Amino acid sequence: MSVPQLPLSLRYPPDQRLDTYVAAPAGALAQLRALAEGAGPGFGGLYLAGPSGVGKTHLLLAACAAAETAGRRAAYLPLAAAAGRLRDALEALEGNDLLALDGLEAAAGVREDEVALFDAHNRARAAGASLVYAARDIPDALGLGLADLRSRLGQCARIVLAPLDDDARREVLRQRAQRRGLVLEDAALDWLLRRVGRDLGGLTALLDRLDRASLAAQRRVTVPFLRQTLGGAGE
Repeated sequence: MSVPQLPLSLRYPPDQRLDTYVAAPAGALAQLRALAEGAGPGFGGLYLAGPSGVGKTHLLLAACAAAETAGRRAAYLPLAAAAGRLRDALEALEGNDLLALDGLEAAAGVREDEVALFDAHNRARAAGASLVYAARDIPDALGLGLADLRSRLGQCARIVLAPLDDDARREVLRQRAQRRGLVLEDAALDWLLRRVGRDLGGLTALLDRLDRASLAAQRRVTVPFLRQTLGGAGE
């Protein structure tokens, strides 16, 4: 019996779509969309590199959502969750049209996991599946011991992501708030931006918390409300 599929919005959060990613490098979203839809060139896949908080996971999940919208099967795997048993996890995902593998650094230095990645890459390419990887650095700087794996990853088209500047962070906040029906005035945006920091990884949870709090209190999201809800009344 087939397992019912979760709705797309539950598998891949609405915030994390290709068209909601702010300040992408030139051509990056088009490359990801083409790969997701199976219309990309015949390279070894796409490789996203950048420090924590730049949106690598956002783009992997967005590629999966785009693939499924196009009628293709997609799977997302954070490698840290499968450390030491990566072969089993990757074999369980065979048959998907797109594989999105996040946090390659988790496999670095683990011989069995590196070999499992190398084998999975080759099987996916032979089957015509699309591959998109994400890691904090380029392949040669990850500390991978398996030269053949470094070679395969080095053949991927590469997209390097940089931290968002203040204007881009403001736009991310504004867009994500609007999708929740939250209206953030400039003063409230400034207050939040000083506390979010440069890593926007916790932004969705923060806005969800504010959404629930404002509904419960029947209050607009103002600076006094933010101070009351999130703390920092003396700032």
